[in-house]
Amino acid sequence: MPSELVIVYHRQPYEEVEVDGTIEYRANKSPNGIVPTLKSFFGKVDNAAWVAWKEAEDTSNPGFDRVINIEDSFGKYTVYRLPLTGAQVKSFYHVTSKEAFWPILHGFKEKYNYDPVDWPTFKEVNWAFAEAAAAEAAPGASVWVHDYNLWLVPGYLRQMRPDVRISFYHHTPFPAADMFNVLPWRGEIIDSLLACDVVGFHIPRYASNFVSCVRSVHDVGNVPRKPVEPDMISEGSALSDRTVPTEIRTEERTVQLGVTPVGVDVDYIKRLAESDTTAKLAERFRGEIGDTRVLLSVGRTDYTKGGADQLLAFERLLERRPDLRGVVRLLHVSVPANRAMTVYEPIQKELEEIAGRINGRFGTFTFQPVALISRAVPFDELVAWYQVADVAWITPLADGMNLVCKEYVAARTDGDGVVVLSEFAGAAVEMGAAVLANPFSTRSMDYAIDMALDMPEEERRARIALLRTSVEKRDTQHWAADQLALLSPADFGEESQESEIA
Repeated sequence: MPSELVIVYHRQPYEEVEVDGTIEYRANKSPNGIVPTLKSFFGKVDNAAWVAWKEAEDTSNPGFDRVINIEDSFGKYTVYRLPLTGAQVKSFYHVTSKEAFWPILHGFKEKYNYDPVDWPTFKEVNWAFAEAAAAEAAPGASVWVHDYNLWLVPGYLRQMRPDVRISFYHHTPFPAADMFNVLPWRGEIIDSLLACDVVGFHIPRYASNFVSCVRSVHDVGNVPRKPVEPDMISEGSALSDRTVPTEIRTEERTVQLGVTPVGVDVDYIKRLAESDTTAKLAERFRGEIGDTRVLLSVGRTDYTKGGADQLLAFERLLERRPDLRGVVRLLHVSVPANRAMTVYEPIQKELEEIAGRINGRFGTFTFQPVALISRAVPFDELVAWYQVADVAWITPLADGMNLVCKEYVAARTDGDGVVVLSEFAGAAVEMGAAVLANPFSTRSMDYAIDMALDMPEEERRARIALLRTSVEKRDTQHWAADQLALLSPADFGEESQESEIA
């Protein structure tokens, strides 16, 4: 049955588990995150669908289940699974998306790798996603496409189904034209995005950057702008803007620019944080670490996350402050984004070498200052660690948003704790009460961690109260409701905004 809302995202909205030779589809282990947020909107429409890819040895195999009907706590919906070969996945996702697009999106031009890109395969896969969405969409339906690896879907979909409303949301930063235009396919990408009714971003800066990229390809005249909400301007963040563009007018249509930071499921995290199970876990962890102070860092093993820079900052901390040796420990969780991608191996090796050196220099038979964890930590355990950690130390070199810092704030139901946050994380524009640091400056990193460790309790509690207000205001429901209101006002709520031409 045709769907009124079609979500196009590379991940399937469940986990496949084999039980006695039969595949079962189960809810994701962590109810927190983007997938359950998107699924929550299936309950608002009579018919909904999700388009994702699944690796298949033979894409023409008649036994491959392309369409699966799901009924779970979010309602009834259809999942259209696009079969891709291993070679297609490697080309489209691991090479083009991760080796060409990813470094440019995050401002690492020197990491850009053009040579292995197979652009025809990327276009072929995006066309297949667009075909699947077109087949699932009812007349006049809303189609919500997610993330840069599906950049060409809107353009193809508009050709197939001019009747549908299309929104595209970027979960990464969006760079300015001088960086984005390194991509030789920039014209095709921009034209595809301009086929949307709505293009969404985390923060005003990314929307402004997008406008600069569009203007490098097309003359779109004046672009309306409006003032940014005061609580979305952080004086210490390198990413703050005072105004935000609201729309781009082309000959074919008006493309709305929706700026809403992704949030976390505050209510869920709070319930988990206040549960007896979490309390017991936190008590156990406190017993294991003893009478020490804990710095907690959680992220992926990626050059954008600045893991090595953070470890070096911790080494400098122990060098200049002998009073903290044996007193402060760093729990550094760095999980490989994809173990099949060898590009991340040198990063993991560097982290291990620095952590080993620090432990060799400052460790004892009974105390190791750094615990380097290279596996995913179950979310319930992570929430317990959030409650134990004195400081959440989140200092990526570049990050579209960063949800770890928001999870930490939501989990601190005791009203204590300190967040040290990179000013180059999108979250910094709305979390100005954190201790903001410039990860490219050793002096700034050193000052920030000293300030966090020496901060009086009264100031800690005042800062985290402000952070909690921000995190609670812009949670997952706020984000999705804002974006969908722009995409389909009649179904998801009207939004009006006054703009000025700038």
